[in-house]
Amino acid sequence: MKLSFKLRTLKSLWTLKPSNRSFHGHGRLLAADVYSQYESIRRGEQEIPQYFNFASDVLDKWAEMEKAGKRPSNPAFWWIDGKGEEVKWSFEELGFLSRKVANVLTEVCGLQKGDRIVVILPRIPEWWLVNVACMRAGIVLIPGISLLSPKDILYRLQASKAKCIVTNDTLAPAVDSVASECQFLQTKLMVSKGSREGWLNFTDLYKNQSADHSCIKTRIQDSMTIFFTSGTTGFPKMTEHSQGSLGFRPLLSERYWLDLTPSDVIWSTADTGWILGALTSVFDPWVFGSCVFIHRLPRIESADILNTLCRFPIDTLVGAPTLFRMLVQNDLSSYKFMNLKHCLSGGEPLNPEVMEQWKRATGLDIHEVYGQTETGIICCVSKGMKIKPGLMGKGVPLYDVQIIDKNANILPPGQQGEIAVRSKPLRPLGLFSEYVDNPKKTAESERGDFYVTGDKGTMDEDGYIQFFGRDDDIIISSGYRIGPFEVESALIEHPAVAETAVVSSPDPLRGEVVKAFVVLSPAFSSSDLESLTCDLQDHVKKTTAPYKYPRKVEFVQELPKTVTGKIKRNELRNKEWGRA
Repeated sequence: MKLSFKLRTLKSLWTLKPSNRSFHGHGRLLAADVYSQYESIRRGEQEIPQYFNFASDVLDKWAEMEKAGKRPSNPAFWWIDGKGEEVKWSFEELGFLSRKVANVLTEVCGLQKGDRIVVILPRIPEWWLVNVACMRAGIVLIPGISLLSPKDILYRLQASKAKCIVTNDTLAPAVDSVASECQFLQTKLMVSKGSREGWLNFTDLYKNQSADHSCIKTRIQDSMTIFFTSGTTGFPKMTEHSQGSLGFRPLLSERYWLDLTPSDVIWSTADTGWILGALTSVFDPWVFGSCVFIHRLPRIESADILNTLCRFPIDTLVGAPTLFRMLVQNDLSSYKFMNLKHCLSGGEPLNPEVMEQWKRATGLDIHEVYGQTETGIICCVSKGMKIKPGLMGKGVPLYDVQIIDKNANILPPGQQGEIAVRSKPLRPLGLFSEYVDNPKKTAESERGDFYVTGDKGTMDEDGYIQFFGRDDDIIISSGYRIGPFEVESALIEHPAVAETAVVSSPDPLRGEVVKAFVVLSPAFSSSDLESLTCDLQDHVKKTTAPYKYPRKVEFVQELPKTVTGKIKRNELRNKEWGRA
């Protein structure tokens, strides 16, 4: 993959007006001292550099500005645990501590550039230190979330051939139960105050380590992070991202979906194992020198989220649709947010009813973003754009997003096809490099001149994308094609429904019909489910179209979800079709 092309060629792939936002105060220094060095690249006057490292070329630049008094007093990183513990780091402190960790990884663990390390930690400061330390040492980070089972950990260690793992004392026993089957694993680091046989104590090591470390020189196409996909359609795949696709990509956009300044504080509730977490709590905020706020949140509870928004000066909130669906179940009139101005939702489409309830209660819009592990953010509704409920916005800079058919032909507005990103003749910088050790799947992700997402959708006359579901999720009943999300959005409008998932179910007459799995709202009585079923069916008929209503309804306590919080419709569908 050749990356040293002129940006004016790349710019032909999209049309975007420069942002009208004027950075206030110290915000203008971004353009003057950090961001401006890439202005000539954005104008097409200079080629994309051959070498780039986010730690030295972005984070250390902000640290230099802090020393010179050219950045607001905002911390770079602000962490709380909800029980009184608090950590604040400037960019200079982040650099100092991450250099110590880099020395632990290289000098103590013996890791070298290109080696892989699995990091399974909750939302604790050490995750950010390891993340930046890996950048400095050229080590490939493989994040995972704390809900992984021993089987999940075994799969990731074996597939990745990782030489080192970093986790906490909670998950250490799970690692030990499978470590003997991981022939490449050499070192185990535990973030804990205690000790455990066979493990090195991460905390003691980095505190006693020297901070004298020189950032390694990395090429822009060098592997930086490997994310395991969420596994909604099969075994998780190893999705490789480069220094360019994660770190350099945001520097090329004239307008940002997060729309931040160095004075802003952003809180993303995305898990550390999810690419949205990397984009919203590492790369994109720190390009702007913004403050990344983190709450440990062992569990996502409405009261914790709402109280935190009331107590801390958070400007921007990023969460999954599940978060906002949960929050609108509360009496929001009793909460007064300190500084919240911008809300974003990503991971799955957000139901229009939830957006309306949030707006009505808080006065704030929810801006949707859409993307994948392979692509980062593909579409967004950025500030200043018209919000069209049920639509995910337009393609973001660097991406030419189209709806295509099975022959890779671009479809006209309103016609349903597959959401795709143009990948030829020039591969966009934000796109993943490959599925590691899986050339067949990598090749299958391309169709003609496009990377295909596997998601069905349409585009309207204004270029807004509407999501209908995964290709496998589409229900064909009596010849009608029914997208599950539309039915789910209708159901979620009903006060009795807290959460729902819609899949196909076999039917001797129609081939397949719509079936809805429904989690009831806590405040709703479940005494007469037969009557409620009829009520829900009638509601969908009136809200969408008569042929789309769920002919089958099953009430459940919870829905199966991936470790990243996405509903596993394939599991529900397989159960219905006897494939479970």
